[in-house]
Amino acid sequence: MRQINVRCGGIGSNGSHEARLNIGPKPAFSRTQLAEPIMIFASVTSTVVSLLKTDGSSLVLIASSGLLAGLTFAVIDSVALASFVWALATLPILSALLLQTFRSLRRGDLGLDIVAALSMAFALSYGESLAANVVALMYAGGQMLEGYASGRAAREMTMLMGRMARTAFRYVGDRLELTPIEKIVAGDHIMIRQGEVLPVDGILLSARAILDESALTGEPLPVGRRAGEEVLSGSASIGPVFTVKALRPASESTYAAVVRLVETAQKSKAPMARLADRYGLVFLLMTVVIASTAWLLSDDPRRALAVLVIATPCPLILAVPVALMSGISRCASIGCLVKDGSALEALSRVRVAILDKTGTLTHGKAQVVAVGCGDWVDKDELLRLAASLDQASSHVMAAALIAAAHERNLLLSPPTNVEEVGGTGLEGMVDGRRVVIGGSRFVKSRSAPGASHAFEDHHRSGEAAVTVAIDGVVAGNIIMADPVRAEAISVLQRLRSAGIAKIVLASGDRLDVASHVGNILGIEQVLGEQTPASKVEAVIAAKSFGPVMMVGDGVNDAPALAAADVGVALGARGAAASSEAAGVVLLVDRLDPLASALVVARRTVAIARQSVVAGLGLSVAGMIAAAFGYLPPLHGALLQEVIDVAVILNALRALGPSKSEDDPYKQFANIATRPASKAQLS
Repeated sequence: MRQINVRCGGIGSNGSHEARLNIGPKPAFSRTQLAEPIMIFASVTSTVVSLLKTDGSSLVLIASSGLLAGLTFAVIDSVALASFVWALATLPILSALLLQTFRSLRRGDLGLDIVAALSMAFALSYGESLAANVVALMYAGGQMLEGYASGRAAREMTMLMGRMARTAFRYVGDRLELTPIEKIVAGDHIMIRQGEVLPVDGILLSARAILDESALTGEPLPVGRRAGEEVLSGSASIGPVFTVKALRPASESTYAAVVRLVETAQKSKAPMARLADRYGLVFLLMTVVIASTAWLLSDDPRRALAVLVIATPCPLILAVPVALMSGISRCASIGCLVKDGSALEALSRVRVAILDKTGTLTHGKAQVVAVGCGDWVDKDELLRLAASLDQASSHVMAAALIAAAHERNLLLSPPTNVEEVGGTGLEGMVDGRRVVIGGSRFVKSRSAPGASHAFEDHHRSGEAAVTVAIDGVVAGNIIMADPVRAEAISVLQRLRSAGIAKIVLASGDRLDVASHVGNILGIEQVLGEQTPASKVEAVIAAKSFGPVMMVGDGVNDAPALAAADVGVALGARGAAASSEAAGVVLLVDRLDPLASALVVARRTVAIARQSVVAGLGLSVAGMIAAAFGYLPPLHGALLQEVIDVAVILNALRALGPSKSEDDPYKQFANIATRPASKAQLS
């Protein structure tokens, strides 16, 4: 039985040790004996490369197969063959890494993966094939984990791509025609069956539709829509068949815009990620200095190798993008689309919030908030007669009256002999009764002198009164207002709890109307009669207090949204211009996801920083230990693998909810579709 002397570096020592291993009855393996296992492993490797893409999973399979095969040979005392197999399994990963590094250098990007390439090449050149194989497995595993993490983090958003409708049934005369959505234009009538996804934004023509809007808003509960309401592309029908009238082409729809924003978010690179690249160069230089110093002072190249093995900077390469994409994904799942990592970082730093009034803190449309009338007429009858007459008007107040009557299930009658005085009022016959509605002066001018009944006037600042006369007698007032959103007070409280130090209300409305809303919400600084230019000035002035977040929904808010550190647009029914100018878009017609998104953003950035600092700190500690000879290359490779896995798993925590992050749908799940009660209108 022949023996072979194997020299290996000692742990914590400058020298080396000699061991005698029995490897077989002959002095060495002949070429014939080596040929068969080499050809088998080469065939397996070739098959793997041909069947799988050269991504993390295929590289892991190659490296792990080689590692296990080599360990098997080592167990049966075939040390030379084991070393050969480990080296052979390392070469495909090293080749792929060198190719990637070469491409990066051609782009002018000094990739941090060069450290892994150096450690593998250095290990092979000094006969440390097992350490080289472990480093290769570590690198391949990092690539696979990065792919898994990015894929998981983007799952909610990439689901949007698969939901895009390709065709729709369009009415052509009295028949249905299956039409590619690219050919659908504004005004087309489209039939939507149960289970189908709306291909375009439209107006509901059928009496009712039940929709699943979770792909857009994250809201898990079905949403009911009535005739005349806008329905958004990307919503899925979960009720009976209904018909919609297309408002715009599919390419301009809400869903298409969301998909474009998702694509932009996935391709973008956040400042924090670019900062990691800059620090990566410093880390690379530090690694070379420590490795060179350890080699020169100890005269042992294996110490330099151990430093290189531990220095693979996966915490810098993976932690930031994985955490940011996880945070963006978390925001998307609660109905808040963050366009890119830059916007998420900016959101995490916000100290000042400026909010528009109309459509942001309020619903942005007139609603009936109270009805006051004399004892001789019922409130429902007064509202029914007024709404019946208003069916002949296109005024915004008319739509609010009709909607309030429908919410009370009042049966409206067709008006006749209608006369409308533009901007003043309306007069006509309803069920044989002469009805006049409009401003107080107009109605009284068309009523008998002194013919009125006492009724309670609820008219307050910020509200408008529609006076109603029946058969020449002033019968009552219907009070209209743009009410404050039910969730607004709690959202502002949560914003303050999340670290917003200053909240400003900026409105184009009169100062007294804006101040009334500010008093309700407890906002101390109120700016009234604001133009788009003055809103921009307000944003610039507020930056002296810290990073500014502007929240708005209208075209007039777009300049201020762009001027702020981060703009937030209400995209559910806001103007397209505001959504384009904003870095964050709320996909639901509510404010509560904003507060949750702020918490998510701050937690995400904190997790990213924590991952980088902890990962690099552990790596530097390991490098120092290796430089002093306390960690041989193999042990260093295993330590770095543990660090990498821990860093990625920590970054993935941004996908989950935090203890301080409230469920935005727990309290307001049905607020968008819940009708006002009779008590609210009385």
